[in-house]
Amino acid sequence: MSDAIEKLTIRGFKSIRKLEELELRSLNVLIGANGAGKSNFVGFFRLLRDLIEQKLQLAVGTTEGGADACLYMGPKLTPQLSAELYFGRNGYKFSLVPTTDNQFVFSEEVVIFKSDSGTSYPTSLGSGHREAQLNKRKDDLGKTGAARGPAHYVFDSISSWIVYHFHDTSLSAGVRRQKPINDNEVLRTDAENLAAFLYRIGKTSPDSYTQIRDVVRLAAPFFDDFKLRPVPTDPNMIQLEWLQKDSDYPFRANQLSDGTLRFICLATALLQPKQPPTMLFDEPELGLHPYALALLGNLFCQASQRPQKQIIISTQSAALLNEFTPEDVIVVERHQGESTFRRLNSVDLSEWLSEYTLGELWQKNILGGRPGAEDRPQLMTTGDGHS
Repeated sequence: MSDAIEKLTIRGFKSIRKLEELELRSLNVLIGANGAGKSNFVGFFRLLRDLIEQKLQLAVGTTEGGADACLYMGPKLTPQLSAELYFGRNGYKFSLVPTTDNQFVFSEEVVIFKSDSGTSYPTSLGSGHREAQLNKRKDDLGKTGAARGPAHYVFDSISSWIVYHFHDTSLSAGVRRQKPINDNEVLRTDAENLAAFLYRIGKTSPDSYTQIRDVVRLAAPFFDDFKLRPVPTDPNMIQLEWLQKDSDYPFRANQLSDGTLRFICLATALLQPKQPPTMLFDEPELGLHPYALALLGNLFCQASQRPQKQIIISTQSAALLNEFTPEDVIVVERHQGESTFRRLNSVDLSEWLSEYTLGELWQKNILGGRPGAEDRPQLMTTGDGHS
């Protein structure tokens, strides 16, 4: 069974020099100025997915700019990138060192099992390899002959986490184009298979489909329903179509605004019947109307309340921030090139919240996480965080 993340340590990844044992809740909202490190935090999870799928060197070489670019202030200051994660009774720890050809090699890779008494039992997966051994070892037996070892549960959890990024809604974006109708098992990270995924949900989970349709109606009053059908000239393909109220004319996805299409993607991800244990969203507010942002905040809160589910959001939207509690919020700031993370506390903010919303406090630079935060007035303190 997949589990959400309980505790996370990252050392030496881009602007994150040392993030020690950050405790993650069911809902985690990262706020901060451009360049503070929010995207680097989310990017770590993308890299982790590539790592466990044995695509580390490909990702480092094609999207990260090489191993040296992944290290905080470069390899002279930061000799290795390391991380440690815990979820349920299992954990995963690894360290990566740069090579002369600007790639990474593992100096350690370890899976960890915790007993009922809290005793940790680490199992080394080796060192000196360029791609993670976790996938190859996921069928190892557990302690005392158990059918499944910790490598299985670690791989199962991490491989089920999804980082959603719905920014590309251009006319050439996959979400607006014809796609194979059988690509419908999971919603892809950029929602390029949205039509096929909604088509399957409509057939197999009609209640979830109805919820998605109804919340889209709230955000876009002109919208009536999706019209999901195979392409008449090629039944193996499907494209997103929709109906306007009081009309039976089928419109295509390229007749939806960018903001409406992004909201449909977000609503589908958050109301899908089989929600991944951990979902990450990087700046989901892009192009959304303030009313749609209020709906989105409510969807985030509802999704995070499902058993064993977790939401991580990176945002710069004061309107979206208003939909959360202080304990949901992690302020990200950058001091002398280093990203720091601290969670807010309702007790410390009680007097301020009697007059202002969280979004207003952020805009006033009281919470930090905005340009010039180092010079903000020292009018309150925040709850203890790990940085």
